[in-house]
Amino acid sequence: MLMSRAAEWLSPHVSMPPEELLSRLEVPPRKEMGDLSLPCFPLVKAWRQAPQAIAEGLAERINASGTEEIRAAAAGGYLNLFFAADHWKSDIVNRARAADYGSSGLGSGQRVVIDLSSPNIAKPFGVGHLRSTMIGNALANLYRACGYEVVTVNHLGDWGTQFGKLISAYRRWGSGEALRKEPIRESLRLYVKFHEEAEREPALEEEGREAFAQLERGDPEALRLWRFFVDESSKEFRRVYERLGVGFDHWTGESFYNDKIADVVNELEKLSLLEEDDGARIVRLEERGMPPCLILKKDGSTIYAVRDLATALYRRNVLGADTILYVVGAEQSLHFQQVFAVLDKMGHAWSAECRHVPFGLMTMNGKKMSTRKGKVVFLEEVLDEAVQRARQIIDEKNPELPDKERVSQAVGVGAIVFGDLKHHRQLSVDFDLEDAVSFDGETGPYVQYAYARICALLRRGRFEELRGKHAVNGAHLASEEAWECLKTLDRFEPIIREAVAENEPFLVARFLLDLAQSFNRFYNAGRILGGDADEAEIASKLGLASAVASTLKRGLGLLGIEAPEEM
Repeated sequence: MLMSRAAEWLSPHVSMPPEELLSRLEVPPRKEMGDLSLPCFPLVKAWRQAPQAIAEGLAERINASGTEEIRAAAAGGYLNLFFAADHWKSDIVNRARAADYGSSGLGSGQRVVIDLSSPNIAKPFGVGHLRSTMIGNALANLYRACGYEVVTVNHLGDWGTQFGKLISAYRRWGSGEALRKEPIRESLRLYVKFHEEAEREPALEEEGREAFAQLERGDPEALRLWRFFVDESSKEFRRVYERLGVGFDHWTGESFYNDKIADVVNELEKLSLLEEDDGARIVRLEERGMPPCLILKKDGSTIYAVRDLATALYRRNVLGADTILYVVGAEQSLHFQQVFAVLDKMGHAWSAECRHVPFGLMTMNGKKMSTRKGKVVFLEEVLDEAVQRARQIIDEKNPELPDKERVSQAVGVGAIVFGDLKHHRQLSVDFDLEDAVSFDGETGPYVQYAYARICALLRRGRFEELRGKHAVNGAHLASEEAWECLKTLDRFEPIIREAVAENEPFLVARFLLDLAQSFNRFYNAGRILGGDADEAEIASKLGLASAVASTLKRGLGLLGIEAPEEM
């Protein structure tokens, strides 16, 4: 609200549309510097003035306009804006309590396809898969909040050379009984053993490639094993997704596109883009500063680049995507640059709307996880331990809490999810379970607990009864802590827009921490219930508390985290 209003005020003075100004306005690092600020440095070239002179001129014009809602001051190259707090307090509370707070029509009429999670079949659903899953899920929620039509796709890694290696390993060392008893762990054991043995016997790599070629040719035994791996892995994945609260509109693996690859290869040949190189088929990209994109291997088998080309074309032509997001690790950046470049060379201008959303590695105690070496931490085991620790803390803090198991699940799982999303996605994350589950510090349980405490406050204060008698009056929110909390609360909608623009859920997680901390300062600055306050004052303070609670709950929901009303 404040930011939008400031952009409207400034627009005629700087000859810039409000939408552009929204992206330029900043929250000053110290409150005495104002409520919002506009850096004037980018205006220097067009205005041919020093930043300080630009800021001073703008401040003079705004202050001369006669409005009582805002005043301006120049400080260095910044135009600092100060709002008349009493004019805005009740409006901010009422807006934040509205059912559609945080929603907009920014993306109306636009369809976004989001490729997320995408674990490999016959491999464990490890902690490392958490990042793509929850970053992608949060982005899906954020895009929906901004009015986009979102289509989520779980692009399972169910095809490729790794299946040839697994089939080869099963033929050499596998047991049907062991595979049926523990399909995922036995598959992992076989996969690790293959790579251990291949270091001593390099010819095994060729054997694995030949086994995959058999699979592509439709060998019955290879297909039977492959279907078993796919079915068993899908059962485990669905169980984990249910615990995380994540769903998909489409659940399709790489194999789904096998019958579409020939059309891609034919189109590349017709466009004279496909070249032979030492027996393989490639598309050259040297003119774009990239190595060639491998399309077909020497033995004629496919590689994931051509499958991703077929996938992109399907998502555009069949799913109707205006934008396609690929939430995949940063180590795949070159691959996606190549795929998008090939699409562009094929004449598909919409490739400019294909975007890789990279993220950093997740490590455990500083060590990278590797399926090939068997260094995998099963996500379900981590969730179990997080829930158990949450239950222990709840037993200590609130032994009489009803429905402890449900709350423990919400807190434990929420701790793991928030522990990831509170980081910039492109940073690597060294996961620490003890820190993640703590009720103190910058954690998910801290935000959930802040929400639950406010819910308890609203019950004690009989807010539902009072709100029918008294409207929120800004005069009762006179403290400096109340105004700071209100300004933080007002940032929710701009934060959501920014998170979508940057594909960065971290911004929402950081906002929720700031809001919870800001409310706690307001709460500790003076009594809300009791004392000399009358019903009208209590109702106004509880109105602010209610607005904060609903925003915390909505924000946690956007991140895919539950908000229990009691903890």
